[in-house]
This record gives sequence, C-alpha cells and structure tokens, in this order.
Amino acid sequence: MSDWKKICTLADIPRLGARVVQNAGGDIAVFRTAADEVFALHDKCPHKGGPLSQGIVHGKRVTCPLHGMNIALDSGDAVAPDVGHCDKFAVKVDGGDVYLKI
Repeated sequence: MSDWKKICTLADIPRLGARVVQNAGGDIAVFRTAADEVFALHDKCPHKGGPLSQGIVHGKRVTCPLHGMNIALDSGDAVAPDVGHCDKFAVKVDGGDVYLKI
C-alpha cells in the first residue's frame, strides 16, 4: 500500500495560500506558491505555535500571522535572523491532484 494520500486538486489550494490537512500528529499546512509549487509543513510556527496556514506566502516563504517569523517552505527552517524549524512533509502534484506522504 502506498504512503501517498490524495488530499485535493491543485485548484483547491489558493495561489499564495494554503489548505489544512488534519493529521493525528498535528495539522499539516499545504502551501501553493505563485509559480504553482506545492510544499507541506507542520501547521505550527516554531516561535509561538501560530497557524502558518493563515500566514502570507511570498516566494518560497511563509510569514507567520502572529509575530512575522519567516519560514522557508522548501526546508521548514526559519529565515535568519530568526531561528527555528517546522517539520516538513513530502508532497507532489500528479495530473492536477495533490498527494501528501504521511
């Protein structure tokens, strides 16, 4: 059995936005960039636990809506001078469908 789970279509995720996938280990935010790249991170800012899914996506980063911490979508690492890390998850787009590896 495959570890990949279909979660939605690419069109279901707003450009420069996110969609939340509920998971037993904590919610996962699936982000879509302006270039239609898709990334998945634990939906919890490492600073104070803010919901990254409600943040502003710009380039390959998301800015936490609570305190402005920037997180790199491709690594989950905070962008200097901030320090911290969010767990990232494998995600792919195939035939317009978005799959998450859980």
